[in-house]
Amino acid sequence: MAAPSLLLYIDRSLFARRVKDSRPVEPRDPGWKLFGKVPLRETPTKDPKRIQTEYETKSGRAGPGNPTSPRKSVRKNLDFEPLSTTALILEDRPANLPAKPAEEAQKHRQQYEEMVAQAKKRELKEAQKRKKQLEDRCKLEESIGTAAQIWNQEILPNWSTMCTSRRVRDLWWQGIPPSVRGKVWSLAVGNELNITHELYSICLSRAREKWKSMPTAASEMETEDAGSSDRESSLELIKLDISRTFPHLCIFQQGGPYHDVLHSILGAYTCYRPDVGYVQGMSFIAAVLILNLDTADAFIAFANLLNKPCQMAFFRVDHSLMLTYFSAFEVFFEENLPKLFAHFKKNNLTPDIYLIDWIFTLYSKSLPLDLACRVWDVFCRDSEEFLFRTALGLLRLYQDVLTCMDFIHMAQFLTRLPDLIPAEQLFQHIASIHMTSRNRKWGQVLQALQKDPERCSPVLKR
Repeated sequence: MAAPSLLLYIDRSLFARRVKDSRPVEPRDPGWKLFGKVPLRETPTKDPKRIQTEYETKSGRAGPGNPTSPRKSVRKNLDFEPLSTTALILEDRPANLPAKPAEEAQKHRQQYEEMVAQAKKRELKEAQKRKKQLEDRCKLEESIGTAAQIWNQEILPNWSTMCTSRRVRDLWWQGIPPSVRGKVWSLAVGNELNITHELYSICLSRAREKWKSMPTAASEMETEDAGSSDRESSLELIKLDISRTFPHLCIFQQGGPYHDVLHSILGAYTCYRPDVGYVQGMSFIAAVLILNLDTADAFIAFANLLNKPCQMAFFRVDHSLMLTYFSAFEVFFEENLPKLFAHFKKNNLTPDIYLIDWIFTLYSKSLPLDLACRVWDVFCRDSEEFLFRTALGLLRLYQDVLTCMDFIHMAQFLTRLPDLIPAEQLFQHIASIHMTSRNRKWGQVLQALQKDPERCSPVLKR
């Protein structure tokens, strides 16, 4: 019986000790309570100035009247809670840990002060950057306002005499102000087809009649059976293409403010030129015009733009003439960028792979909209030559990147250009492109290739 009595005694002793140890210990010191399980002491929130004063007193910065030094000071438990990251960094260790040596405390203070200085430096740099951006924006708005005043008061009233002057050409290159862009485009493109607002209404009425009489179910069959002499059946394709026109703007899609306008212009043109019909890519050109012109004026400019030789060759898919344009482009490509031209030739990357999309949409799909409008500004002045000059400017801008790529990556890059393209840099590269080859200009080279088709690129012929 001695053994059980001994075990019982041991169990009681241990149990009594556990009970004694498990009693909650009353916190005598707040310690570092953000990381402990001890509940916070209910003390009133202290004023930040008082916290700073206590820190200065503790760290030896109290002034000449109280020269306290951390090296000589005795640890004292503060009766306040850290209220910020700053207080946490500057707080001493909890009471149950050894105090920091003075050298370590000084090192931590220096590190903290360096961090604060770096943060302030970053904030100052960002503030200066924002200020510069604001100043640049104000300067840009001021220059646009001044340019708009010059165009409205001096150039547009005297268009026929001033449009070819050196001063106007320089202003043209800098970009036409958005408020007068539509007027300038209309004057520059002209109206050789003599289209009137009444003619637009007639073509639109015919398109609406065709849409009503065209069953949706049979639209695909009719489109496939449509001959080249009558492509009005391509009216049904317009609905499919409009939804893909500037989708990020959400203004040309179903229910958007310009959906019906775009639909009307494309339908009216299909009835105006049934020999051409609707071709994919036209919607982007019409959309850009709608953003800058009234509906009828946009239709007039649209029809006259597509009547230009280059656009007509592409939209009517005139293969021989398209090859001639590609060959003329290669002549100036080799002249201006021989290294990149050789790299493209080595990888069998022909101009049709990337130029077709650029020319079909006049860069409105490939470039950011504001940059595409600047390209359009000079295109309306210099005609088709500037389209191919812009292509060479883009290749020159990304020459270093392209020379390090293979065929697949080059094709992918050029068919989907970066979202952010620096406008001023691009136009600087375009300006550096010389559209002369052996003392012949673009038109002369194109004409020579048209007379002698055998001189066209053999690679393109395949």
